[in-house]
Amino acid sequence: MYFEPSLEFAQKLDETDKLAKYRNEFYLKQDSIYLDGNSLGLLSKRSEKSLLQSLEDWKTLGIDGWMGGAHPWFDLSEKLGQMCAPLVGSSPEEVIVSGSTTVNLHQLVATFYQPEGKRTKILADELTFPSDIYALQSQLRLRGYNPDTHLIQVKSRDGRLLEEEDIVAAMTDEIALIVLPSVLYRSGQILDMERLTKEAHNRGILIGFDACHSVGAIPHHFSQWDVDFAFWCNYKHLNGGPGSVGGLYVNRKHFGTTPGLAGWFGSRKDKQFDMIHTMTVADTAGAYQIGTPHVLSLAPLIGSFEMFAEAGIENIREKSLQLTGFLMDSIEQELGGLGFTIGNPRDDKRRGGHVSLEHEEAARICKALKENDIVPDFRAPNIIRLAPVALYTSFKDVWNSVQILKKIMVEKQYEKFSNEREVVA
Repeated sequence: MYFEPSLEFAQKLDETDKLAKYRNEFYLKQDSIYLDGNSLGLLSKRSEKSLLQSLEDWKTLGIDGWMGGAHPWFDLSEKLGQMCAPLVGSSPEEVIVSGSTTVNLHQLVATFYQPEGKRTKILADELTFPSDIYALQSQLRLRGYNPDTHLIQVKSRDGRLLEEEDIVAAMTDEIALIVLPSVLYRSGQILDMERLTKEAHNRGILIGFDACHSVGAIPHHFSQWDVDFAFWCNYKHLNGGPGSVGGLYVNRKHFGTTPGLAGWFGSRKDKQFDMIHTMTVADTAGAYQIGTPHVLSLAPLIGSFEMFAEAGIENIREKSLQLTGFLMDSIEQELGGLGFTIGNPRDDKRRGGHVSLEHEEAARICKALKENDIVPDFRAPNIIRLAPVALYTSFKDVWNSVQILKKIMVEKQYEKFSNEREVVA
């Protein structure tokens, strides 16, 4: 799509935006522009309502809220899995909303990492989020392997992106399991999950994806692609709230595989309260739950998922690409010669939901943006992540953000700040 970087063009795009009505569903701070939805999405009125309803059920029903009330708690994780399934391209039985990103990764690796013979190594990459690496290192140590030799991390050629050819080349006959990001958290690059899954399976290797930066931002087809497993958080693009319960997908061909980490909520529902010491494992992705669901952290997702079902992930993706495209064109026109580099892919098929803007003074610039009521995200050492979110960011917001950033640079407002990240970047 052609973008004319101007306020008038932004206003025209806003006038024809079929998702514009959802902006009024979110709590947006007046005179502020929020561009950090890829770290923590904003609160919607629907999520607030569904949370308050669960509180009301607790207040009025007490323990009977497990089987009664507006949204009974006992099977709430399964219900939310059904609601989330269209966002990841799976059947309802293949998704469960449970745990957290890292807990779910531990569960999935404990289940599907089965070293045998010379296949004892795990393949990851050097650009993935650190928590994933910590978990993989931990799982290797628990199995008696040295992470220095048994965790293989594919190198990036430029420090920003990964090449699928390099990942495929690393799929040797020593690899037992592959865990990769769907979207790289710094650069926003989308990996070709379909191709990588096919290549892994051609070599007899199981493969899973960390979808934290993609679920809610791009369409997925996990079942069609035959992905073995995936896991994600629900507090970024899905607006589930800070510390929101995570999600996981397990391909139905693996149903019946004993969970590596067992707990009573992985039981078949009709057998769970038999209280016997022989577990009857659920015959769905629900088997990979561990403990009692965190109901008050699940509740906001009821309202959020309802909104996503209405808006449609294809429509969300279409507007997201327009927003990031307009943002990049505006940056190139307005910020030329000011030291910025766009570090994310320009190709729509390879770009996720945020723009990765690089600058040697990135930490200081982020602080100046916040002083000017623009909320960005900093990632060390030099990245300003800007995430215009389809459900609540306007094209005028994008244009105004670039103008404020230009003013900060021209007036050197950033110089009064130290070029160091805050405790929470």
